Amino acid sequence: MVRPKRGVRFPHSNGQNSGSEGRRSSISDASEDGGASPTKVRARAQSQLAPVEEKPPSPEEEYQKKKANFITRTFWTMCMLALFFSALFIGHLYIIIIVTAIQIITFKEVIAIANVSSRARSLRSTKSLNWYWLATTMYFLYGESVIYYFKHIVLVDKVLLPLATHHRFISFILYVFGFVFFVASLQAGHYKFQFTNFAWTHMALYLIVVQAHFIMNNVFEGMIWFFLPAALVITNDIFAYICGITFGRTQLIKLSPKKTVEGFVGAWITTVILGAILVNLMSRSKYFICPVN
Repeated sequence: MVRPKRGVRFPHSNGQNSGSEGRRSSISDASEDGGASPTKVRARAQSQLAPVEEKPPSPEEEYQKKKANFITRTFWTMCMLALFFSALFIGHLYIIIIVTAIQIITFKEVIAIANVSSRARSLRSTKSLNWYWLATTMYFLYGESVIYYFKHIVLVDKVLLPLATHHRFISFILYVFGFVFFVASLQAGHYKFQFTNFAWTHMALYLIVVQAHFIMNNVFEGMIWFFLPAALVITNDIFAYICGITFGRTQLIKLSPKKTVEGFVGAWITTVILGAILVNLMSRSKYFICPVN
């Protein structure tokens, strides 16, 4: 067996040692030449990158900001009030159209939350089925209102009479068709999601479409039952803002920091007073209290 010779140095080991020594010397030289340690250099760099603190707005800037916000909100409030009163005095039919449009838009926004996941899962029938449920529910609820309030027209016409007589049966058949289509669209691996979406859609129909149906029935019973609640909500919102920016000092809740106790109390008092005035005025008009014939 050949024994290794002592005192033999390999070139690559010498190169590594020389390289490491060179690196050590370069670091030490840099620290000596720079006159600062790496820790001090790092601290200096962090101090240079530190964010500059912004100065708080002056009282004049704060006033101008509130003034611009007040003008913007006042302008759009007047525009919405003008549209609301225009639709109100045009007639019952236009109010029904507005409520229906708001109902469809709201349902679309709520269902869009679930449709994002359905697109990710490649379930194309989910969106179509949701709109089918909406159409079926609207057919049933709207048909009930039309038959009840316009039976003197519906029950006389030869074309509408069969539809009115068998309205609930037709609605039930339409729902059964939708349920069969839902069962046929079930896919393995997506059962939990599809049944969750089924429940989500029906809850949206109950909270949005059924509620809109009751609003329409209130319109048919007398415009006062639609105008008075809407007017009180608008009044409360407007005077909560006005009293808040005028007298607001005490925060109401932490969830909404801009809500104040003064704004809440002022809006409550104003709403009660205006409610009494509106009831006294509208109860004298047949347009507001008489149901649709």
